[in-house]
Amino acid sequence: MTAINREEIAKGVFFNSVRDNRFKTMKITANLIVPLTKENASANALLCGVLSHSCKAYPDFTELSRKLSSLYGADLGTSVKKIGDNQVLRITASGLDDRYAFDGDSVARELSKLLCNVIFEPNLINDEFPKTDVEQEKRQLLDVIDSEFNDKRIYANSQLVANMCADEVFGIKRYGTADKIKECTEQSLVDTWKNLLKTAKFEIMYVGDSSPDLAEEVFAKAFEGIERQPQAVTTEIARKADSSKHICEEMDLSQSKLVMGFRTGTAIPDKDVNAVRLMCAILGGTANSKLFCNVREKQSLCYYCSSIYDRIKGIITVDSGVEGDNIEKAEQGILNEIEEMKKGNISDFEMEATKMAVINSFYSTNDTVGGIEAWYFSQLFDDRFRTMEEMANEVNAVTKEQVVEAARNITLDTVYVLKNK
Repeated sequence: MTAINREEIAKGVFFNSVRDNRFKTMKITANLIVPLTKENASANALLCGVLSHSCKAYPDFTELSRKLSSLYGADLGTSVKKIGDNQVLRITASGLDDRYAFDGDSVARELSKLLCNVIFEPNLINDEFPKTDVEQEKRQLLDVIDSEFNDKRIYANSQLVANMCADEVFGIKRYGTADKIKECTEQSLVDTWKNLLKTAKFEIMYVGDSSPDLAEEVFAKAFEGIERQPQAVTTEIARKADSSKHICEEMDLSQSKLVMGFRTGTAIPDKDVNAVRLMCAILGGTANSKLFCNVREKQSLCYYCSSIYDRIKGIITVDSGVEGDNIEKAEQGILNEIEEMKKGNISDFEMEATKMAVINSFYSTNDTVGGIEAWYFSQLFDDRFRTMEEMANEVNAVTKEQVVEAARNITLDTVYVLKNK
């Protein structure tokens, strides 16, 4: 896998590029990273979508779409993520790689210009964003929040985190709240935009075959004259749960949800992150995992049961769908599997099969431009970049003893149950 090249082109602005000749397309993403706050989360998320509707050079969606079509059918999109205690606003342009463009055209340069137009020169009318764009984006964002509430698996996981991290920044939802979204105005979003340009950390990601130099030049020039006071990107880590709490919520539903949150004591850039990664995968991350084989298949205590490790925040969540009568049995069954791991009851087959599954998951991201970008972007919060080969070697080097020690270090923090009335 090709290594990444990283350069700081302005204060708190980094241009990251990966060249790969296997693809006919390329992708450029401007990531604006800011500390997650209750006051600004909703406005930031709303603004991210509003910016993609138009800009000064292309003042309506029709003009913007025409420009994208002229660039060999390029795409422009946005998304909002929560990574650790930070909110990430992503504005992405993807299109044909320069190698395949006619007459020496540089799609990368033009798409970089378009991204800069959208970010630095939005379509402001009397120093306000267009009301139609703001109202449309409000409806869409509120629909997303409603859809997450209606998907009870997503809702239960969200509630687990909100309660487990109630006194931490991580407990704030990535979109903020519906009420805060409704409070935003065409004028207030201008203040939000100016604040982001000044305080956000910018991580520009470029993945393609052709040289990224033209794209980098466009972004470097765009930041000339911009006053920058980027905020620090950090995440608070609670290493241990002093006690555990149980929370139960009732709704009209056919299948109950049981979600359990654990503190692992380990988060990047700690050296034993891969031991925790393997421990979590052995517990509930593969089709050969203890939770799947024992709690789900042998004991028939749940419809699904899996675990996931957030390496940046240092927490593990175990997510299951259960019958109401089996909630307590399923909870105890999950805890029993963790206890077995703490006792060292991990077979050689479990170690090797899980290592293979984890490593295969690394390489599966290498098949697309988006996968490669996601691989390297996720490592921006680590101490250094690693190729898939380097990460695979690190995982292979993890011993059973290290996995057992990782299991012994986890502590139960919160149990969240969503059950039928």
